[in-house]
Amino acid sequence: MVILFALGFHEFAHAKFADMAGDPTPRMMGRVTLNPFKHLDPIGSIFIILSSLSGIGIGWGKPVMVRPDLMRNPRWDHFVSVAAGPISNLLQAVIYALLLKIGLQTGLLQSMGGDSPDLVRVFLVSGVLINIGLFVFNLIPLGPLDGHWMVGAFMPEPMRHHWYQFNRGIGSMVFLLLVLIPAGSQFDILRRVLYPIVDRIFRLVMGAG
Repeated sequence: MVILFALGFHEFAHAKFADMAGDPTPRMMGRVTLNPFKHLDPIGSIFIILSSLSGIGIGWGKPVMVRPDLMRNPRWDHFVSVAAGPISNLLQAVIYALLLKIGLQTGLLQSMGGDSPDLVRVFLVSGVLINIGLFVFNLIPLGPLDGHWMVGAFMPEPMRHHWYQFNRGIGSMVFLLLVLIPAGSQFDILRRVLYPIVDRIFRLVMGAG
């Protein structure tokens, strides 16, 4: 459930802000919806499930097709629509963290019978970690992740064009290589880099760092 909503709301945020900026493409393709099943990518969903076992939820949903040229302010409206995805995950992480802290501080979790407190606690902690993982992961500046579009928005032409072209080819291959490196191996660069960042943000949203 956490994974479904994390990925679904991420892609919905992309679609909604593009739609608000005047691009009808996401709405025409049925992507301006909170139905998470409209936004799932099979491989990305499997990857986030597997990566969540190591404490970091990294994966992706089905990309939302947009037309920046149809937006009122193509460069910066596109930037906002792209940034909306990762930001939505950070906001979800904060909400899960608040619910967890309220449950612990008020004793609501402890007042539940049986295994319920542990199950709810695991659910809420997973919500925090998975969404922080998605927030950080999607900011990596490699195609097809959100980060490469966001970095490109600050580049002048023609550098921006070359940057996007690079990420359609070599950048995407580098990303795929990083994803396919076996988890826990000495070459697992993604987790080596991302885990300290995720841990730091987790401590911040939980008020422990």
